[in-house]
Amino acid sequence: MHINAIIPANEALQKLKDGNQNYLRAATGCGNISPAKRTGTLHEGQHPYAVIITCSDSRVIPEYIFSADIGDLFIIRVAGNVIDDHQLGSVEYAAEHLGIRLVVVLGHDHCGAVDAAINHDPSGYIKFITDEIKLAIGNETDDYKACCMNVRQSVAMIENSFEIQREEQHGLKVIGALYRLESGAVEFDI
Repeated sequence: MHINAIIPANEALQKLKDGNQNYLRAATGCGNISPAKRTGTLHEGQHPYAVIITCSDSRVIPEYIFSADIGDLFIIRVAGNVIDDHQLGSVEYAAEHLGIRLVVVLGHDHCGAVDAAINHDPSGYIKFITDEIKLAIGNETDDYKACCMNVRQSVAMIENSFEIQREEQHGLKVIGALYRLESGAVEFDI
């Protein structure tokens, strides 16, 4: 494992909160995406300070939401921010090999996957996603509450992973958050 400097979970969380405040005031993207930064991460490797598991929704852009530079965030995207073995393996990799100590499951309001679980009975591969969400939300029909419940379910699945529990002994923290599409604000520890 090659880790230059492990950033503790609380420090990483503060960086996310500060970045979201910058985003709320910004008129354009504010992370460093310069050629020099890209070249630096190529030669020096990536050193992200947080894992963000979020929805595939095109309106949810974690690098912008947290005013992050290239190489700052380890992003895992899947519709409905549901968790399976693939996402758990990615979190495990980030914790063990990159030294990340903060995992954030970032849901958002007005989520199409959550809406599909509440109001529709999809077929095909979408059903794998909506079935997971239905397990998380039960009979809840309020969009906001259902989105929060879905995030909490994903957090619980990560925390219940044996490998993740082992990493928690080394300071790994897993939290849920919700992004508000209209305001751009992130609510942490939902």
